[in-house]
Amino acid sequence: MKLRKGALACGLIVLVLFGCSNSADESTAVPKPNQNPTPIPSIVPSDRSESYLSEWQQLDFAGMYALLTPQSKDGMTEQQFAERYEKIYAGIEAKNIVITEIPREPRESQDAQNSQNAQSSQGAVNSEEKVRKFKYNVRMDTIAGPVEFQHQGTIRKMLESDEEKWLVQWEPSLIFPDMEEGDKVRVQTVDAPRGEIMDKFGNGLAVNGNVLQLGIVPGKLGETAEDVKASIANKLGIGINEINRKLGATWVKPDLFVPIALVSEDEIGDLPDLPGVVIQEKKLRVYPLGEAAAHLTGYVGEINAEQLEKRKAQGYEVGDSIGKAGLEQVLEDRLRGKDGILITITDDRGVRKSVLAESAAVPGTSFQLTIDSELQKKIYNEVKEDASSVAAVQPTTGEILALLSSPSYDPNAFVRGLSSGQYETWNNDPRHPFLNRFSKGYAPGSAFKIVTAAIGMDTKTLDSNEEKSIAGLTWAKDGSWGNYYVKRVHAVDPVDLTKALVYSDNIYFAQAALQVGKKKFVEEAAKFGIGEEIPIAYPLSKSQMANGDIRSDIQLADSGYGQGQVTMTSLHVALAFSAIVNEGNIAYPRLTIDDQANLPSIWKEQAMSQDTAAILKDDLVKAVSSPEGVGHGAYIQGASIAGKTGTAELKTSKGDDGQENGWFVGFNADDPRLLVAVMIEEVKGRGGSKYVTPKVKRIFQQTLKE
Repeated sequence: MKLRKGALACGLIVLVLFGCSNSADESTAVPKPNQNPTPIPSIVPSDRSESYLSEWQQLDFAGMYALLTPQSKDGMTEQQFAERYEKIYAGIEAKNIVITEIPREPRESQDAQNSQNAQSSQGAVNSEEKVRKFKYNVRMDTIAGPVEFQHQGTIRKMLESDEEKWLVQWEPSLIFPDMEEGDKVRVQTVDAPRGEIMDKFGNGLAVNGNVLQLGIVPGKLGETAEDVKASIANKLGIGINEINRKLGATWVKPDLFVPIALVSEDEIGDLPDLPGVVIQEKKLRVYPLGEAAAHLTGYVGEINAEQLEKRKAQGYEVGDSIGKAGLEQVLEDRLRGKDGILITITDDRGVRKSVLAESAAVPGTSFQLTIDSELQKKIYNEVKEDASSVAAVQPTTGEILALLSSPSYDPNAFVRGLSSGQYETWNNDPRHPFLNRFSKGYAPGSAFKIVTAAIGMDTKTLDSNEEKSIAGLTWAKDGSWGNYYVKRVHAVDPVDLTKALVYSDNIYFAQAALQVGKKKFVEEAAKFGIGEEIPIAYPLSKSQMANGDIRSDIQLADSGYGQGQVTMTSLHVALAFSAIVNEGNIAYPRLTIDDQANLPSIWKEQAMSQDTAAILKDDLVKAVSSPEGVGHGAYIQGASIAGKTGTAELKTSKGDDGQENGWFVGFNADDPRLLVAVMIEEVKGRGGSKYVTPKVKRIFQQTLKE
């Protein structure tokens, strides 16, 4: 709980409950026979209380002050009186204030009348104070909900400037019944716990935890202040100047705890034994997987000025935490929850006396993902030294089991306090660890050949059993291509679909795309969701066939083997391969457990025919099991791994020396429960896609034995 920013912390305030009278309010009693007429008091208390309560409801503080007794006004000017009211009502955001007088009971009215008659029989009223009680009800809406109470006040008949008046005797309880001299009204924010993010087994991915915070109480440092600071700096590896900077902040007072650094148990040592050093627990967001899931979870940080301007209406304030990246940012509105508000009366020592109003904090929504954190860590350990994008799915259910980008960073560093040195190291790293690669589209290279093969077979432009004669390592359609040609790695002749997948023959699939034609090829590719956003909460780049239309046969030919302008995320590639497992249907992607019941099982029905899926499944098993196959590096005896390699060349023109990205997409065909799509940048000179296959093999070996 914290004192609300801009919170009210005002002293006691006098409330005036009666207004002045004019001649129309005066009345004259009829004298009894044989008695001299005796003037009745010119102000009837019940009339005056009703008038004053109306004035109070209109927040006429000057009018209220005018009706206080002289003793009540002592030490408090009209301006101070008005300002205190205004601060209290502004602090609790009071509105719709309704103040009504509670009618007296019949007995009370009779007693009052008897008292008045007694005064009439005694002759002229002297200057002695006469006392009346009145009751009233107050209701108002506040930032923490409605406040309503009944109370009674006192008015006294006094001689003021040779005129008798009924005036209000102020007491602190006129503000709120429980208030006494020296009490204050406080408004505090009750922090709502942020929703947590868990994996499919309930393991934490982004959770609310506690850390140890070392701080200094400046007033307790004594004469050893410099020695203490030196010991802390040496033990924690921070500069004394940094410690002095924190101790020199404008808000620091001798008796306040000044946070210096978050520490571990091992770092603490004997530091708490030093004068002025204090260890406290601090609530903090924790990311148990650290670098392995940084781009997926993201991290929270203090809201900046730009974000505050946009979200002020949603209740955000300076110092609040907000999601800065990843799911923390994507799910911010649901993770955040709603803070509670507590309005209390405290005494002069700050001890709570009573609660005026309270709105309970509403915890943020927690999410359980389909992610398998153990698999996420295993994959990350395989690719962490590379620039990569990886997606793993359960191909029959569409559950996303892993989603990661490398190299990465530790999100815990941002919430614990990121040093400028560490930030610069990450920011200047040429491998760009802050870049979220799994959210970006890349040329899929030969991994796209299963799409081309499916389109060809289902449009009857490709016969999987037909052997085509292709001579040499290069091919061009005709002279219109000029110096442009398609190149393959293995000179295999003749070539059918099986051999084309085993040897990853670019020429075979370029010809297959040309047989389909530009318009039909784009139409059929759309069955795989090409050009659409992946329907999950996390924003990913849309895949594409081209920047606009496919403009030439050369571009169509290149598109047939996943080059040209074709781009897909690793997750989209994995989903496309799921059609092979599911008899032609692409599984609907699921990122949260709640999606299991709320989403259909199929995203794209019959992206390929059932017969086509069966043919491709057998061929992809051969592409890995065959010793000549380019995917043989992923072969596991007895596991029946099906997969496809891919090498995407990024160059501005034919013959240029460009970057090469390597792909491998595979699944266990005999018991499909894991499908992995891995893209690694800069594989040129490292074996191309063959650099990727052993990594995927180890992932399967570790996973399938469980």
